[in-house]
Amino acid sequence: MPSPPLAPDDGPIDFAHLRRMTLDDDRLEREVLALFSAQAANLAGMLAALPADAGALAHTLKGSARAIGAFGVADAAARLEAVIQKRGDQTEALAELNDAVALARSAVDEILRHS
Repeated sequence: MPSPPLAPDDGPIDFAHLRRMTLDDDRLEREVLALFSAQAANLAGMLAALPADAGALAHTLKGSARAIGAFGVADAAARLEAVIQKRGDQTEALAELNDAVALARSAVDEILRHS
């Protein structure tokens, strides 16, 4: 099920959602973004090999992404998780997830550079 947008889609991170989740604390927001970026890169790297626990890794990434408002990443991770559960071809879903992670990480890097 796709994540419902909480604000107009104007980028890979829903900053209104992130502000609510971090109680409008700028320092916490930057910390959470940095942690997400590192975790997303790590999980995407692990998923590239499609290990036996790929479904659990995709699920973890989905939850982390939803928590910070990276709904594109969350939706792509959910699609990969579903394909894994159905034992389908994961190539397209994995590529989509990698693209979503790259886009979100780029947005995070931009924010962290300017803060």
